[in-house]
Amino acid sequence: MPRHTTPTAVGRRSFLALTGGALIGALAACSPQADAAAGAEPSGKLPSGAPPPGTKLSVAVRTTKLQLAPAGLEKELPFQVAQWPNLNAGPDIIQGFRAHSIDLAVNAGIPPIQAHAIGVGAKIVAVQVRNSPLYAFATRAGSDIRSAADFRGRRIGFSQGQAQGVVVLRALKQAGIDTDDVELVALPSTQFLTALQSGQVDTAPLGEPTLTKYLAQYGKDGARAVKTDVVDLLTVLWAPNEVLNDRAKAAAVRGFIPLWAKGQVWAWENTDRWIDTYYVKDQGVSRADGKRIVASLDKPLFPASWDEAIAWEQETADLLAAGGFVPEQDATELFDRRFEGLAAEAVPAEYRETS
Repeated sequence: MPRHTTPTAVGRRSFLALTGGALIGALAACSPQADAAAGAEPSGKLPSGAPPPGTKLSVAVRTTKLQLAPAGLEKELPFQVAQWPNLNAGPDIIQGFRAHSIDLAVNAGIPPIQAHAIGVGAKIVAVQVRNSPLYAFATRAGSDIRSAADFRGRRIGFSQGQAQGVVVLRALKQAGIDTDDVELVALPSTQFLTALQSGQVDTAPLGEPTLTKYLAQYGKDGARAVKTDVVDLLTVLWAPNEVLNDRAKAAAVRGFIPLWAKGQVWAWENTDRWIDTYYVKDQGVSRADGKRIVASLDKPLFPASWDEAIAWEQETADLLAAGGFVPEQDATELFDRRFEGLAAEAVPAEYRETS
């Protein structure tokens, strides 16, 4: 029977112990009182005008940084960007929120659940949805894994504070495999590639363009991508409560949301330029692979109502709580609905999800 007792394995009741390496554990250790970390809940009417001159935000949204100039949106940015941290892993963003070094970030829907669990006060302020899988399970070279049904007894890369962790849990549930029947190897997703290369894990969920890079190198040695229909529904913008309680910064966040949504639409409508700007020059994949990756993506959709997003977050939080990874929580507390619909209002009707 697979066990979860090694230093790199996660037990079902090892709440926040190893996610993201030592990071989340360190965050929890330095947070003796959740209320002190969370700060006041954002309230009051959302500022409607432009932020005051001199307002600055630190924005960890690399795709928007790369989209603003070619999309002609740079001149519409209503505040100064103090820095664009090149960070996207949930644990890194949570650490940035705690260190007051990041004001706004983009992630999947899982990091806000994790942050709430350890008392880091932050809210979702914009939502994008996707209806097809974003991750595939890459296998180590020489593995005989062909489907999720073969995961039983295997070592699986697992980061409970990131989207990839919930993709693992959902895939296991769908395959009828209990977490006690696999070995969940606790790693931040940024180490999945190395773990596959070294044989530390048998499989791990990878997104693009990392998956393409890995298979290009190890496919000849028997590595493969195992696809499932597990959907990671949400991409979210989120910000710390202290930012949303600062009226100048809240106005800046409000002004950024339409540009984020418009940038995604521009990338969808200008695929050749976006492939060259992002996949080739920034991510280092070939143009042919960039075209293949883009062809596999869904059109960006921004919901006018967040009801579906909240229901998804609640289902995900419940799945994590059932596994003992986080305490039970109310997903409505993760959203600042003062911002609801702003992204959808900024894009043409074909990019709005209204159902």
